[in-house]
Amino acid sequence: MADARRWYDKDPILKEALELLRLQTDETKAEAADYILTLQEQVAADVIERLYETITKYQGKGNRWYDNDPVMIKAIEMLRLAPPKTQRIAALKLLLSLEQKSQEHVDEE
Repeated sequence: MADARRWYDKDPILKEALELLRLQTDETKAEAADYILTLQEQVAADVIERLYETITKYQGKGNRWYDNDPVMIKAIEMLRLAPPKTQRIAALKLLLSLEQKSQEHVDEE
């Protein structure tokens, strides 16, 4: 059987963060995308060029949960192209943020 794993399945923390993000509201996804896009400063210019090629290729055409949102495509692709250490740090911060947002929602009820 071929290994059909997604790029983020290799790191359990990154996988959990993206799976939880997929289930969030559009507002929360937008906030997460804004955070992830701050990684742009840590990614080289040639990588940025590949990023825009990927966005053009998949925007509105792909099967991934984020392919219909151009900001989310850019954010997730930026995360994919970041160094593994940066991916893990971002995933941990994302998990903490999503957990806090979830807890705030529970407290409001």
